[in-house]
Amino acid sequence: MNVRIAPSLLAADFSRIAQEIQDVEKAGADLLHLDIMDGHFVPNLTFGPPVVRSLARDTRIPLDAHLMVTDPDPLIPALAAAGVARIAVHVEACPHLHRTLQSIGDSGIEAGIAVNPASALSLIEDALPWSSFVLVLSVNPGFGGQDFIPESVERIRRLRRMAGDSLDISVDGGVCRDNAADLVGAGATTLIAGSEIFGAADRARSIAVLRQSADHGESR
Repeated sequence: MNVRIAPSLLAADFSRIAQEIQDVEKAGADLLHLDIMDGHFVPNLTFGPPVVRSLARDTRIPLDAHLMVTDPDPLIPALAAAGVARIAVHVEACPHLHRTLQSIGDSGIEAGIAVNPASALSLIEDALPWSSFVLVLSVNPGFGGQDFIPESVERIRRLRRMAGDSLDISVDGGVCRDNAADLVGAGATTLIAGSEIFGAADRARSIAVLRQSADHGESR
């Protein structure tokens, strides 16, 4: 599976959001990662379906929604209608994870499970058959710009052994050119990067360097 690069919109300049999206699209991004937070599950608040609908009009690349919310189920139909391509929900927030994943799939989009750094991977193992991807958090969720948790590399390696070769494993949090090869070598297939891309003056070069690092990881 070719490694995909997904800029995280949380690190963009929201005063010129349309231009920021167009910039990373031209720079070669494969996905646009959207962190949707409710101020309860995480101590931060971002945006909801009306904003996502507006963003969808400004890009042709797929929208990748990460729901950091206490109750994700009511948001799923609205986000599907708004134009997202896939949704990840937190295992820690879903008492009926199978039903939530089915609801996402029934909406015609890819269903994924997000897992916090200290949550056991065994919590998601039985739900993998209903998941198109798993989002491994390599920082504690809620804010951008945090330091990468090094133990995440081994977690990805264990998840790859658990899930087999076909599952898309995304990783989000502190992803940069210095750790991209290790992450891909461990089994990651989608690299989500915020500051590394939106904080760069040349977004195309930043994405290209991440791809180069990813290629080194795939060749290991």
